[in-house]
Amino acid sequence: MVKTHNFRELQIWKESMTFVKSIYLLTSSMNSDEKFGLVSQMNRCAVSIPSNIAEGSGRTSEKEFVRFLDIASSSYELETQLILVGEIYDVSTENNIDQLTIIQKKIGAFKRTLNTN
Repeated sequence: MVKTHNFRELQIWKESMTFVKSIYLLTSSMNSDEKFGLVSQMNRCAVSIPSNIAEGSGRTSEKEFVRFLDIASSSYELETQLILVGEIYDVSTENNIDQLTIIQKKIGAFKRTLNTN
């Protein structure tokens, strides 16, 4: 039997939505020359996390849901961009990276619960 998940009730979705807002705040303070470079890429990477959680929750099997969670948790591209932004613009991105790491771990834990059912 397939379990249905309402993504709006999932803690990992809620936390990743909060994270997206923090990324948008960070990128909004960056140089306007980056609008179509790092800013655009970082925003899209951040948005893809809750988007993939939501998309996966609507799938018909837990195997498919796990596949979308894999995509959501593979956010190392964004982590790299945060490190780069910290170095280029001399801003602290450690809090953002810490938030991202927590989300990655929680998605991993949620995937394990789906795989054991």
